Amino acid sequence: MSPRSASVNEELRRRSKERLLQAAVELVAERGYDATTLGDIADRAGSARGLVSYYFPGKRHLVQSAVHRLMHRTLEEALEREPHAEDGPERMARAIDAILGLARDRPVLMRHHMAGLLQAEGFVPCPEQRRLAELLRDTVVRHGSRDVDHDYPMLRALLMGAVFAALVPGVPMPVPVLRAELFKRYGIDWGLGVPPEAKAPGGTCETDLSRFFATGLPRQDDRPDRHP
Repeated sequence: MSPRSASVNEELRRRSKERLLQAAVELVAERGYDATTLGDIADRAGSARGLVSYYFPGKRHLVQSAVHRLMHRTLEEALEREPHAEDGPERMARAIDAILGLARDRPVLMRHHMAGLLQAEGFVPCPEQRRLAELLRDTVVRHGSRDVDHDYPMLRALLMGAVFAALVPGVPMPVPVLRAELFKRYGIDWGLGVPPEAKAPGGTCETDLSRFFATGLPRQDDRPDRHP
């Protein structure tokens, strides 16, 4: 059998990385952060365990990257769904609903994500986090911000605070109450976005996350060489 070309190996590595991200999201949502090991993630992804440390410095970096992928793709899907909207209030409403929806529908995953952000490492810079930031900055711009460098961090802080409030064990605040406060702050009509009584197509509670991760079809020979 002839050796695989460099381009084929690169594509297989890309698929392996995508499967690691998807597996991390699924396992942390099922078991929690502490009960999930890098070996578990590699096994779920069908990847060589050595590839995990090749792509990611550690478990926290992998999990943060995976959750930020889920967040930015969920947000992107909400912003671009039909009917397409360009006006600022509707896009801001969709952004708020998308992030609050993750807290409502994936509480275990998001609780561990928020706890991770409070560790000494804080935000782990990665392409997934940068894409999420780009989408939120664009949302602020379309909403009419005159000072994006101030308004984007404020939106991010308000969303993080709302997610935290929704997930505090024992004293969680209802998501509709948090939504109402955020909508009031940004001057958004309650009927925009996805009101609690409505359901958007492709909602955050769907269990199949494969559309957010470009894994391709898993095959037995999809494992690239162990030493890239």
